[in-house]
Amino acid sequence: MPPLNRRRFLRHTAAATAAAALSPSLLQAANAASATGQLRLASFRFDVTPPVGHSLCGGWIKPVEAVDDSLEAIGLVLLGAGAPIVLCAVDWTGILNASHLAWRTALAEAAGTTPDRVALHCVHQHNALFVCAATAALVATQPDLPPTFDPAFFNRCLVAARAAVTAALPRARPVTHVASGTALISEVASNRRMARDAQGRVGKMRGSKCVDPELIALPEGPIDPLLRTVAFYDRTEKIAALHYYATHPMSFYGDGRVTADFVGLARKQRQREEPGCTHLYFTGCAGNIAPGKYNDGSPAARVRLTERIYRGIVAADATLRPVPLKNVSWRTADVHARPHADLDPVALRRQLSDATALPVRRIIPAFRLALLERCAQRVPFLLSALHLDDIALLHLPAESFLEYQLHAQSLRPGRPVAVAAYGDGGPWYIPTRAEFPNGGYEVEVAFCDPGTEAQLHTAIAQLLA
Repeated sequence: MPPLNRRRFLRHTAAATAAAALSPSLLQAANAASATGQLRLASFRFDVTPPVGHSLCGGWIKPVEAVDDSLEAIGLVLLGAGAPIVLCAVDWTGILNASHLAWRTALAEAAGTTPDRVALHCVHQHNALFVCAATAALVATQPDLPPTFDPAFFNRCLVAARAAVTAALPRARPVTHVASGTALISEVASNRRMARDAQGRVGKMRGSKCVDPELIALPEGPIDPLLRTVAFYDRTEKIAALHYYATHPMSFYGDGRVTADFVGLARKQRQREEPGCTHLYFTGCAGNIAPGKYNDGSPAARVRLTERIYRGIVAADATLRPVPLKNVSWRTADVHARPHADLDPVALRRQLSDATALPVRRIIPAFRLALLERCAQRVPFLLSALHLDDIALLHLPAESFLEYQLHAQSLRPGRPVAVAAYGDGGPWYIPTRAEFPNGGYEVEVAFCDPGTEAQLHTAIAQLLA
């Protein structure tokens, strides 16, 4: 990581560290505001569709050949509850480490706030961008490898982010009411880690698509079947709706055709029906969840999955019952994740430079090296929560396992908790401690120590207390 990025990391995380040191009660006092007559919401969106020829998913699948439908960054700025708060969902695979901070900084500067008050999440489609500046610099040392992303295009997206937020602020609407709703989604999510031996070790895996009859026949497994919606109102008019559901959002990919895939297509359909309301979609803790049981990777399956998510969004909207919004608070917590003990920088650099290996086998070590560099610099991962009276919106990093979402919800029985994962993607997968001995793909590409679970549980408890 270049020295400039290191300094930015340390400078912009200082505010988050100070905030995390406050007790929840102090954070409540510092950030709470009476919503009536004070709280306003500005929504923004801008295009983040990569050009033809751009790398996809970090450079190890086919680059862009065509665009089936556009990719968007969609967000909102809450004004009137202390410094502005920004929430943003991006139709990309992932944004990691210094690149994640750069995007949060751009949004923060345009909104007149600090990066620790920005929650930035990717939806995690795979025919999309996977961006880490430190990884790109490492890969660039190997001329035979494809670039992981184009920094010039990324910078254009940051310019667009600033412009979109700046243009949105004068159009901010009063927020007087809030509502939460749920809908049961059937035949979309399924657990990927269901094929196990007698000792519980994972064998074959049911991924985003599956054509293996034995894997398809296995039970759906542990999932969260509910799509959750949280909406903001200007009196009786719904002006923004945030939708949360936990599954990998890919029906098929790797064909070079850019798409927001089935969750993005469902969101766009609802947006066309309600142009006066900004719809955002956040992927929950889906590290071990995907539609494989119900998806054979065909175009027809994408249509079915889109329809099921769309119907869920509509059904959740129908359960919304707006109530006056009285208090808003923002909480943050830092996690200083430790790298997995198996990450050997010498071995990783050797793998990166192995010209006989497949690109994916060389690029993943570069992502691991980027995580090691970050941990060596003691740059934390920032978690946050937005509290809207009894409703909590929790923001987690990377590809967290479903169990983190279920754990968070268990801490607030009877009160709504909507969880967005796929924030800063630096750690890649975050399994539970119990799953590390059981192997499987997610464990193989988990960059952090099994002790990360305890760190996340402590942070989540602080954020939801």
